[in-house]
Amino acid sequence: MINRLEAIAQKYQELSEQLVKPEVLNDFNMLKKLSKEQSDLKETVETYEKYKKVLDDLEQAKTMESDPELQDFATEEVARLTAEEEKLKSELEILLVPKDENDGKNVIMEIRGAAGGDEANIFAGDLFRMYSYYAEKNGWKIEVMHEVEGASGGYSQIEYMVKGENVYSKLKYESGSHRVQRIPTTETQGRVHTSTATVLVMPEAEDVNIDIKESDLKIDVYHSSGAGGQSVNTSNSAVRITHIPTGVVVTCQTERSQLKNKENAMKMLKARIYDSLLQEQENAIDNERKTKIGTGDRSEKIRTYNYPQNRVTDHRTNFSIMELDRVMNGNLDPIIDSLITEDLKLKLAGTKENND
Repeated sequence: MINRLEAIAQKYQELSEQLVKPEVLNDFNMLKKLSKEQSDLKETVETYEKYKKVLDDLEQAKTMESDPELQDFATEEVARLTAEEEKLKSELEILLVPKDENDGKNVIMEIRGAAGGDEANIFAGDLFRMYSYYAEKNGWKIEVMHEVEGASGGYSQIEYMVKGENVYSKLKYESGSHRVQRIPTTETQGRVHTSTATVLVMPEAEDVNIDIKESDLKIDVYHSSGAGGQSVNTSNSAVRITHIPTGVVVTCQTERSQLKNKENAMKMLKARIYDSLLQEQENAIDNERKTKIGTGDRSEKIRTYNYPQNRVTDHRTNFSIMELDRVMNGNLDPIIDSLITEDLKLKLAGTKENND
C-alpha cells in the first residue's frame, strides 16, 4: 500500500509542476485534462500526508512512554494516535480501490413497462417521477428525449438524460427489473397484482471516442405523435436512427426541431453502443463478476415495491425499508447508500485478494 501511495504522491507532484508551465497554461484542453488528473489524486495525497504525520507522532509518543513524568500523557497519546492511524489506513484502502471512470458522467436512462399491461406502464411512470424527485433533491436536471405514453397513464417507454455532478455514481445501480405489488386502479375486486418495469442506466458517451460512420446509419424522419392527438407536430421533426452494424435503434421526437432531435438521438445511440461495449468488457473479466453487485444481467429482478406493507426491498443486498411512500417521493439515498457500501466492500475484498 505504501509503495502505491508514494507513486501517487510523486505523480501529484509532477502534475503540480506541469500545471505552472507556460505551454500548459496556454493550452486549455491540456490544462483541463491535467487539472482533472490532479484533482482526482488530491484527496488520496492529503490523506496520505495526514497518515505519515500520525505515524511520526505515534513514534514520538511511544518514546515518551519511558519518561516517568510523561508516561500518563504519552500513553493517552499512543491510544489516540493508534486509533487515528487505523482510521486513516481504512480511508486510504478505500481511496485506493479502482474508481469507475464513468462515475462523474451524466446518464441516459430508459424505463419501460414490462409484465403487467397497463399497470406496468403506470408503474413505469411512477418510477420516472421517483427518479425525477431524486434528481431534484440532488440538483440534477432532466431532459426527456423520447416518450411513448401508456393508454391508461404512465409510459410504455421513456428515455431521458440526467445531467449533474457524479450522476452515474449514484444511478448506475438502478439498471434491472423493478417489481411492484399493489392493487391496480383498474382492479375492481381489490386484489393485489404484481407488475414489472425495466430500467436501463447508461453513462453519457459524449466525451468517448466512438467511431460511428455516417454510412452505417439509416436515418428516418417522420411526423411526431402524441397521446390522444396532443402536441402533434405537423412537420417531419421526429427522428429514428438505426445503427446498421449493431442493429441498435433510437428514436427522438420531443423537440420541434429536426436538427435537435437528431442531435439527441445521436447522444442516445452513442450511449447505447458505449454501454454495450462496457457490458462486453465486464463479461470478459471474471474478477469483475466477483466484485459486482448482483449478476449484472439487465433482466435481473433487483427491487420490489410492496404497497400494502409500505416496504421497498433491494434483493441484491437484502436491504428493506418500510418507507415506500418516502422512496417514491425521491428519498432513494438509504437504498443507494446501502448499494454503494456493499459495492465498496466487494471491491475491497477483491483488491485485497488480488494483492495476496
